[in-house]
Amino acid sequence: MEKEELKLQLKQHIIKYLNLLEMTPDDIKDDQPLFGEGLGLDSIDSLELIVLLEREYGIKIQDPKEGRKVLVDINTMLDYIQEHRTK
Repeated sequence: MEKEELKLQLKQHIIKYLNLLEMTPDDIKDDQPLFGEGLGLDSIDSLELIVLLEREYGIKIQDPKEGRKVLVDINTMLDYIQEHRTK
């Protein structure tokens, strides 16, 4: 899958998993922080993102420190998915 396709798919999954139905993939900027001032996600959302990575891409994140490095923004998640995906 091409990087741009994967990016769009990832944004669609985030919208679905986090129930952000008022948003479109275009609303989520590639380098916008997912937490805090950026997209405004919280710790519960981070758990949902970890579930998303496991279900959709076969990636298990068990170390919270690794999760904090991965769940920064779309670009960081995308790079991690491309490197570690099993699905």
